[in-house]
Amino acid sequence: MKLKLSLSLFILLLLSVATFAQKKQTLFNGKDLTGWKIYGTEKWFVEDGLLVCESGPDKEYGYLGTEQKFKNFELTLEFKQEANGNSGVFFHSSIEGTKIAGWQAEVAPPGSSTGGIYESYGRGWLIKPEPEKDKALKMGEWNKMTIKVVGNVVTTFLNGTQMITLDDAKIGEKDGCIALQIHSGGGIKVKWRKIKIKQL
Repeated sequence: MKLKLSLSLFILLLLSVATFAQKKQTLFNGKDLTGWKIYGTEKWFVEDGLLVCESGPDKEYGYLGTEQKFKNFELTLEFKQEANGNSGVFFHSSIEGTKIAGWQAEVAPPGSSTGGIYESYGRGWLIKPEPEKDKALKMGEWNKMTIKVVGNVVTTFLNGTQMITLDDAKIGEKDGCIALQIHSGGGIKVKWRKIKIKQL
């Protein structure tokens, strides 16, 4: 009887752990930047429940990174590009100052490979979406992006369109923070909302 009870408790514990691991975690609370860290002098602020990034007077690169690290996950978020929308979503990242190591799912104006994967301070572009998929981007409107990373494999979706799938051993070796980017050059403004992650 004791053995059966112990086994039942063990199974319940495993189920609880599995359920917790698959539960979506909200990364942006809609109120402030709790759980995030600013890198650089560009502007990151909350306005009307939205996370806003905007070029500052220095017109340099800027990042907003999570304090928590992630390895295997499914990240969903929505972005709206205003003015120049050159930005990105980094994963498996580490940041020192405004130098970031990791991989970026591109967020950019039309014709600039949104949803593609770029390796910062490394091999550069690893994969770009097929040109005809660029029509999935709605410049100036809300867009939903999904980034799924499991082991070596990265898949990105934009508004329900699968943009790329990449199998890369270097990605599978790392973990790191999630980070949003402001590109250098000035004139950039992007709004973000509904940033959620499910660890896999």
